[in-house]
Amino acid sequence: MSFLSKSAIGLGNGTFVLDEVRVFPPKEDEVLIQMKAAALCHTDMDSMSWGKPIIMGHEGAGIVHQTGNLVEDLKPGDRVVLNWATPCKSCEPCQRGHEHICSTNSPVVVGKNGYSPGHARLNGSQWKQKPIERSFNLGTLSEYVLVRRTALTKISVDRLSFSSASILSCGVMTGFGSVVNIAKVKAGSTVTVLGTGGVGLNVIQGAKISKASKIIGVDVNENRLEMALNFGATDVVLADPSDSGLLVAAERVKVLNGGAGTDYAFECTAMPELGAAPLAMIRNAGMAVQVSGIEQEISIDMNLFEWDKVYINPLYGGCNPDRDFPKMMDLYDSGDLLLDEMVTNTYPLEELETAFDDMLLGKNAKGVITF
Repeated sequence: MSFLSKSAIGLGNGTFVLDEVRVFPPKEDEVLIQMKAAALCHTDMDSMSWGKPIIMGHEGAGIVHQTGNLVEDLKPGDRVVLNWATPCKSCEPCQRGHEHICSTNSPVVVGKNGYSPGHARLNGSQWKQKPIERSFNLGTLSEYVLVRRTALTKISVDRLSFSSASILSCGVMTGFGSVVNIAKVKAGSTVTVLGTGGVGLNVIQGAKISKASKIIGVDVNENRLEMALNFGATDVVLADPSDSGLLVAAERVKVLNGGAGTDYAFECTAMPELGAAPLAMIRNAGMAVQVSGIEQEISIDMNLFEWDKVYINPLYGGCNPDRDFPKMMDLYDSGDLLLDEMVTNTYPLEELETAFDDMLLGKNAKGVITF
């Protein structure tokens, strides 16, 4: 039996509408999820401009409603968190432990050639019953979603709410994983975080959990810098929007760090013009991590690489769902990873535009749509 699901549909021209989508039963290794919460980030706004209709949303948590006949370890009623980098477990990257860049399923790595669940159709008469894609093979801004089993992790902590679980899907995983899995920040080291929005705050949390001795948050928004202090930053720098490449801010970081750059710097602004900025923040032989997924062409002054600096551009914090999601839930349960505090506001789906406006104004650490 198919389901009608109210969904946020990006039209491809920078706008969206709320309309019904008909979602069909799961096949084989697929699972039908009744969504309970979907976290928001700037990528969701970007998806409105991808040149085609798409069910928006790529972060979320919900309840198993129905399973395909090959799914044996999940049952209706199980609480789950979704992740968009669904590994196949058998390709070369997966076998090497790089499940986040699966060469079979990843919508980022293989694009249209990867897996895309096709059992959903736009239901309104204006759409003529056309099939529709889901953002990152999830489309979490919908009452029901159909995903592969490998996109799901059971929620193992009873007190973890759907809203707090939903932010694990991308923002928390990307920030925390960039510190723990990619940079492997060492205890006693020093860290700079450029951009203290949802992802940057979780870089700060990852650095704190890794026992970094100094964590410096840099942002142009005073409200976000206050959040940074609440989530573990030891120092903050209010940057000037006119500071090209954040070179003036870099000098202030060095003053705070005793005259030298920090051991690590993480770029979390998603602004192409700041793609090289973390290189200005680190010491010789330090590591710059480009967390926010800048894909545009940028120019870099090679003097910023002097000397022996490393620049890395990871995807999704090196996510391995079976390893990382249980770890983050355990850290939440122990009180080390703050999730409830990060959900600043929740909204019904009908207030999605307001939620986007609040995100752009920097009001929220994370805003969440609840169903």
